[in-house]
Amino acid sequence: MTVLVGFLIIMAPGCAQEAPYDVVIRNGLLVDGSGSPGVRGDIAIRADTIAAVGSFAGGGATEIDADGLVVAPGFINMLSWATTSLIIDGHSQSDIRQGVTLEVFGEGESEGPLTEEMADEALRSLVGRVEGEERAAELLDVPYGPGTRLSLPWRTLGEYLGYLEEKGVSTNVASFVGATTVRVHEVGYENRAPDEAELTRMQDLVRDAMREGALGVGSSLIYAPAFYADTDELVALASAAGEYGGMYISHMRSEGNNLLAAVDELIEISRRAGVPAEIYHLKAAGKQNWDKLDEVIDRVESARNSGQRITADMYLYTAGSTGLDAAMPPWVQEGGFGEWRRRLMDPAIRRRVAREIMTPTDEWENLFLSAGPEGTLLVGFRNKDLRDLIGKTLAEVADSRGTSPAETIMDLVVEDSSRVDVVYFLMSEENVARQVALPWMSFDSDAGSMAPEGLFLQSNPHPRAYGNFARLLAKYVREEKVVPVEEAVRRLTSFPAENLGLRRRGRLQPGYYADVVVFDPDRIQDHATFEEPHQYSTGVQHVLVNGVSVLYDGEHTGAKPGRFVRGPGWTGWSD
Repeated sequence: MTVLVGFLIIMAPGCAQEAPYDVVIRNGLLVDGSGSPGVRGDIAIRADTIAAVGSFAGGGATEIDADGLVVAPGFINMLSWATTSLIIDGHSQSDIRQGVTLEVFGEGESEGPLTEEMADEALRSLVGRVEGEERAAELLDVPYGPGTRLSLPWRTLGEYLGYLEEKGVSTNVASFVGATTVRVHEVGYENRAPDEAELTRMQDLVRDAMREGALGVGSSLIYAPAFYADTDELVALASAAGEYGGMYISHMRSEGNNLLAAVDELIEISRRAGVPAEIYHLKAAGKQNWDKLDEVIDRVESARNSGQRITADMYLYTAGSTGLDAAMPPWVQEGGFGEWRRRLMDPAIRRRVAREIMTPTDEWENLFLSAGPEGTLLVGFRNKDLRDLIGKTLAEVADSRGTSPAETIMDLVVEDSSRVDVVYFLMSEENVARQVALPWMSFDSDAGSMAPEGLFLQSNPHPRAYGNFARLLAKYVREEKVVPVEEAVRRLTSFPAENLGLRRRGRLQPGYYADVVVFDPDRIQDHATFEEPHQYSTGVQHVLVNGVSVLYDGEHTGAKPGRFVRGPGWTGWSD
């Protein structure tokens, strides 16, 4: 090793000291992802890899002065819904501008494996989103014209992630395989348990996805048809993922009235399957449930102390965002959206559904009842004629229509031919801050990655799409000092990378991939609000993905160097 001016220079094997590097980032506060305090120094990058960390004489083809700035590993978004938004616009602007370099998909649903019927359904959804087959074909880069049948260019999860890499995206991408997806593949939308042969095929689909590079299996148990899966089914799928080093991750069966039982189920699945498990977007939803967070923490930490690896992730707002399906009982949704919509036009069924929407229950998760009509904000419609309702509460729309909130919920689903995108105000700020302080917590946007232009302006996303990661560093690090910057960076980088079993990601360390973010700790700030969500965060100056500059001096370079980041079961590993 070589010491220059009292500073240790650390170099990757095979890197010559005299080499000019492709990129050198100088004079920054290096917060390396380990959780250790930052140290002032330089980073050298050759090709896609960090070549040296420390202080050295070799120059770079590109030199970045990071004086007064923090240099950190790229941030990992533990739950991204950019599966479609990256097809519409691969630049991933709202996340890149917050320092995110890896989008992780797969909350219950994944982009594969797909039957032909499932692929057709996904294509119809995309066509509806982009308003036409010709535009969909253009975005997918597939042939379109007379005599050509429009089709998705993938069927398996690995093919989808490889498709994104080949098409070109600015962020890296990775995914869990969806428990809902493999259930629909074999069982469809029926409310029943799979038979032995179906469950075996579902496990084999999970194994196939793991060999392709999936990270594990993900579930979303408040939604139909995921709701129909019992614990044994989930243990079987998690066990199949565990054969390849994968984990189980879940939007649990309840985040409200049955929160504690849901945590117990996740811990049981982890124990029985012998796999690590993570809670998606941990929360205690509904004021009547806020005091349950203490017991949630106790149960997770007890499991951790007994040797289980239980973790969680979260977004940093007191509202969640999903659809009006989370306001209706699962039985009415059996059979898929078409059957659900048809039932909502039957007067007798409507009366029953309206009664159940307004009746407290522990049998299913009713987010509307926890938020109330004043706390339910309408943010996205497919039907152009309904888009003037965006930004209004359900209470306002019900009042203007002269219908009850329950009737309005059903009417909107029927009229929009969709589940309708809504925001539910559910959590307390005190609980959000307390969760941020937990050492086993990482972070997610639970949203797409978008830009304030074009198709994205047709709806109002939750502000977490534009602000979640900047909000952590601005509100909870700089302003409220809930955690120091080095701990926040650890839980944005090396902590999720290690949980996911990723190789050479998550640290500023020689030999690791050069996913790097440079931000101003005094200026980083989220600006998106529920009223005006399409506003970029500021304060991130530079982002490199696999050694390529994607954000330079706060502006997107247009580069799309993102890769399919594979999980531990991928068959292509050479060691």
